[in-house]
Amino acid sequence: MSPRRARRRGPFERPDGRAVRPVGSQVPGVDRVESAHDGDWVVRNVSGAAQGKAYRCPGCEQEIRPGLPHVVSWPAWSGGEDERRHWHTACWRNRANRGPGRSRY
Repeated sequence: MSPRRARRRGPFERPDGRAVRPVGSQVPGVDRVESAHDGDWVVRNVSGAAQGKAYRCPGCEQEIRPGLPHVVSWPAWSGGEDERRHWHTACWRNRANRGPGRSRY
């Protein structure tokens, strides 16, 4: 029987071989940074394939049902990951047109 070949583990791989990503960290090739009048935002498109929980969109204050494709965004500064918000895609695109007195998110 030949010996097993050692394989280097990736930076986000567990000892059992499963991949793990730090919560809130950017995923290269998936996340993008968008600049707008309200600052820089890290934006991630979510396919909605995972049957997770329902979220409340800060743009229209309506529910984003599980399975519905949407956008997750957070400020592009250090510690901004704690301020992640789930938006309907159309609400995210039209956030600059929101009326006065509406909060940033």
